[in-house]
Amino acid sequence: MTVMVVGNTKGGVGKTTTVVNISAERARAGRRVLVVDGDRQATAQKAIAIRDGGGLLPAIACATYADGPVLRSQVLTQMDLYDDIIIDAGGRDSTALRAAMSLADVLLIPFEPRSFEVWALEDIAALVDEVRSVRDGLRVYAFLNKAESGVMSADNRAASEALADYPQIEYLSKKLVLRKAYSNAAGAGMSVAEVKDKDPKAIAELKALIAAVF
Repeated sequence: MTVMVVGNTKGGVGKTTTVVNISAERARAGRRVLVVDGDRQATAQKAIAIRDGGGLLPAIACATYADGPVLRSQVLTQMDLYDDIIIDAGGRDSTALRAAMSLADVLLIPFEPRSFEVWALEDIAALVDEVRSVRDGLRVYAFLNKAESGVMSADNRAASEALADYPQIEYLSKKLVLRKAYSNAAGAGMSVAEVKDKDPKAIAELKALIAAVF
């Protein structure tokens, strides 16, 4: 059983889109998946509700716990019921994010190749240090989300190089390029591999990212 948190103290980096796409693919692989929405806006829960309302299989369970102590206690009681628990933490330093990190096997940090996005990594790196000071076993990965498509992109390269300042975080070379396919699919509670008009490049990127973290 794996508990994964998709989190960043910076908002707008595509956490919910990533959570929905990964969760749907893990469910399609035969995993029993619970999505935990740790944000009071409950965007992930709304997306999964749309999936459920459309009768799409496999089904994905979802619950919202925006309060840290509640999130922690509820996840602990449900660990034996699922193969994967994937937590969407809000884009700020919240009790829900801290509680989720205290339980997680994996912290996956999406960040964009923009200067102010990279600067924000200092805050999440500090939280990683706090969690690791009281427990072992947290694996931390960051990947470029909404990345530029060019192989020689200067912004992509500069962003990946900036992570060298944060040894707490392992940089993944598997990136998700800025494509409408991801957000369109997530808005319907799906992965890019489930929608009618499939984007082969998006599917390959998503599968490569999942393989790198599980």
